[in-house]
Amino acid sequence: MPRIGLFGGTFDPPHLGHMILASEALHALKLDKVLWILTPRSPLKEGREISSLEQRIELVYAALREKKKFDLSKVDILREPPYYAVDTVRILKKENPGVEFIYVMGGDSLRDIPAWHEPSAFIDEIAGLGVYRRPGSDPDLNALETICPGIKAKTMFFTAPLIDISAADIRQRIKEGRPYRYFLLPSVYQSIKRHSYYQ
Repeated sequence: MPRIGLFGGTFDPPHLGHMILASEALHALKLDKVLWILTPRSPLKEGREISSLEQRIELVYAALREKKKFDLSKVDILREPPYYAVDTVRILKKENPGVEFIYVMGGDSLRDIPAWHEPSAFIDEIAGLGVYRRPGSDPDLNALETICPGIKAKTMFFTAPLIDISAADIRQRIKEGRPYRYFLLPSVYQSIKRHSYYQ
C-alpha cells in the first residue's frame, strides 16, 4: 500500500527549512512521496496578509522542479473554502483509494490539534501523523488522547536538523534589503528576484 505524506502550508515563500523537513519526513516515515498541500488561506491564520495564490503556486513549482518524490497538490486550490485538514484528507482518500496518507506537521501543530475543525474525525481519517520533534515542543500525548481518541497510536515522531528559517523573516528581509539568498533554493530565489516579489 503506497504511503504518501501530506505537507501543508501557505509556503509564502517555500524555503530550505520546508525542503529539509519534507526530505527528513520522506526518509524517516518511509514515504513513497510527499504531497505539498498549498493552502490558499489557513483557517488558523485569519487576518494575516498573504501573497497571491498565483505567486505562491509559481514559487512552489520552482522549489519542487525535478524533485521526483515531491509534488504540488492542488486539492485545496481547486475547492471552495474553508480549507480544513479533515476535508482535504477526505477528498484525497476518495480520489486515491488504497493509499495510506500520513499527515506531516511540527510538534506545535500536534499540540494545537484540539483547536482544529473536527479533530477526532481528522484523526480517524488519516493513517498516521508524522510529527517533527522540535526542542521543548513535545505535547502531552496522553492528554491529547482523551480529546482525540486514537491519536497516540497514530503519532510517529521524527527528528530533523534545527534550521531557524521562517517565511515571515524572509519576507521582512526582502522588504528591508537584507540578505536572504541562501535561505532559498536557487530556483525560488531567481523567481523572487525576477518578479520583485515581497518588495
